Amino acid sequence: MKTEFKARFLQHLNQKKLDKGFTLIELLVVIIIIGILSAIALPSFLNQANKAKQSEAKQYAGSMNRAQQAKYAEAGGFVTDTIDKLGIGIKTQTTNYDYRVSGISNSNVANQGIPRVGALKAYTGSVVLGVVASTSEATTLAVLCESKGTQITELLGEAVSNNPVCTGNGIEVSK
Repeated sequence: MKTEFKARFLQHLNQKKLDKGFTLIELLVVIIIIGILSAIALPSFLNQANKAKQSEAKQYAGSMNRAQQAKYAEAGGFVTDTIDKLGIGIKTQTTNYDYRVSGISNSNVANQGIPRVGALKAYTGSVVLGVVASTSEATTLAVLCESKGTQITELLGEAVSNNPVCTGNGIEVSK
């Protein structure tokens, strides 16, 4: 009896070694779980890629604002025709955005980042000449606005009225 028990036990162990691997059901469950996780993660990944592209325009519009403030301090006026005259090395056109400067008046200039791709937001920076009430000195104030959606914004008035958040000089305005 003992030898028969030993033989069956050894057959059982031998059979267990041959049954290694996954069943079809187990493999299908794993594939479905991976598919669900990728469906959740893909939109988030694409959104992060757009945010990275938009950071270029935000950085460039902010740099153009600071350059406009510096030009006003040096020359007493804003650059209203080309970005090249700002002297900061920003190209007028990149893969994702077109950049331009437009003078609205003698005391106001707009720096715009207009998206070339429909999924990106537009950015408009504005530098305005202001007067400090206590000293009557002229100063410049800058604001940077982000479009609410992914529409292309042409004019500063449209950009400000359609933007949920504009920030500048430590002030944040939510619309």
